[in-house]
Amino acid sequence: MLLQNARLVGRDGEPTDVLLEDGLVSAIVSGIAPGGAEVVDLDGRFLAPGLWDAHTHMQQWALVRQRLDVSAAASALEAVDLVRRRVAEGRPADRDLLVGYGFRDALWPDEPTAALLDAAGSIPVALVSSDLHAVWLNTTGLALVGAPEHSTGLLREQDAFDASAIITSVDSGRIDEWVVDATRAAAERGVVGVVDLEMTLSLEAWVARVEKGADSVRVRAGVYPRDLDEVIARGLRSGDDIPGGRGLVTMGPAKVITDGSLNTRTAYCHDPYPDGVGVGVSVFTPAELVALLRRASDAGLTPAVHAIGDHANTIALDAFEEAGCSGSIEHAQLLRRSDVERFARLGVTASVQPEHAMDDRDVAEVYWEGRTDRAFPLEALARAGVRLRLGSDAPVAPLDPWVAMAAAVTRSRDGREPWHPEQRLPAAVALEASTDGRAAILHGSVADLVVLDRDPLEPGVDLRSMPVAATLLGGRFTHRAL
Repeated sequence: MLLQNARLVGRDGEPTDVLLEDGLVSAIVSGIAPGGAEVVDLDGRFLAPGLWDAHTHMQQWALVRQRLDVSAAASALEAVDLVRRRVAEGRPADRDLLVGYGFRDALWPDEPTAALLDAAGSIPVALVSSDLHAVWLNTTGLALVGAPEHSTGLLREQDAFDASAIITSVDSGRIDEWVVDATRAAAERGVVGVVDLEMTLSLEAWVARVEKGADSVRVRAGVYPRDLDEVIARGLRSGDDIPGGRGLVTMGPAKVITDGSLNTRTAYCHDPYPDGVGVGVSVFTPAELVALLRRASDAGLTPAVHAIGDHANTIALDAFEEAGCSGSIEHAQLLRRSDVERFARLGVTASVQPEHAMDDRDVAEVYWEGRTDRAFPLEALARAGVRLRLGSDAPVAPLDPWVAMAAAVTRSRDGREPWHPEQRLPAAVALEASTDGRAAILHGSVADLVVLDRDPLEPGVDLRSMPVAATLLGGRFTHRAL
């Protein structure tokens, strides 16, 4: 395929031609003779490396796209009212289990309880929090997930994860179809690859999905500690192709969750939360974490450590140093300044989700009061030379790298004043962190590309609504609106 009249993002000069052969960029020069290649005139549009989302939960994202949205609820009563309206519609699909998603209760004036949710109707109801770290159920919902005697109906952390697994199994009759739809929607936003950190080992599921049409993105599928032995026994290393995946499915990182989240006040911090709930939750002892990192790294699996609170990040960096390996810290939302430089020194990637800063700014000002100047410290990490990768944590934020880039570059949303604007990233840095580290299109590089109607590096450009004219994966169109 010959792409004519393309403006390469990040390069000055006139439009050029880009020849794609055998899935690679084989030439970048004006006046290429097409020979027998298909010719596509980009008419001066902008061409950039394809986008990656470095942290997703694809099955959860696909499910959320089908679930009741309760994200607008400003109180438990408002959430119950949204459920009541849905129950009144009498949808057959809701009879076994009505699932909602997106509540944030940290600043609610009232408490979410099973009794309160019972008032919406007698069918089982499960509402999953926006950060996936809490599940709110009514009485019949609690019975469904095996927790009929729970005192409040609001499950957090591991209890919530266990409940979510049951909810997903009940609610996932068409999951592969929905995942295929989600990957196609991602391609429409310029996405060529995702790191999938779903909690269940999904290698075979992805192979099956590729056969069913999920061929719009590359997938790096992660593994959690409970399935680590199986992956090691299979001899799989991070980056290995999974048989049957047609080169699209590879072994991803070894994920370890070390603390909770901000909204649930379980992120593990050096300083206590102001509401008397303590300093958060630490899942592993330092020695246990070191042992996990060594076991994964020695087997050729790249560790990816979930750490949100500043104490969790300190412990994670200590563990990387003692284990003598590199990897990533996922989230890195609150950091001590002395730990920022350690990321660079230890070669640890900061895999961050800038849109969370926009979602959590008000909660952070309450529960991390006096510390938000070092919350989501993107510029500080970049200035220290830390390798950055941007993601969404979908469904916690939309699977749309332009949303992540917009949050990173502006630190603003919905017309509000920028939140800690000193931590904004330059657009070029945000773009490179969203393209799997590909700063430019080069001769010989993989032909995973995005065609844009606007230059994403143009000052003042609206990144959130960036129009995507086309996406190519290995030199073939996965989205085309030219």
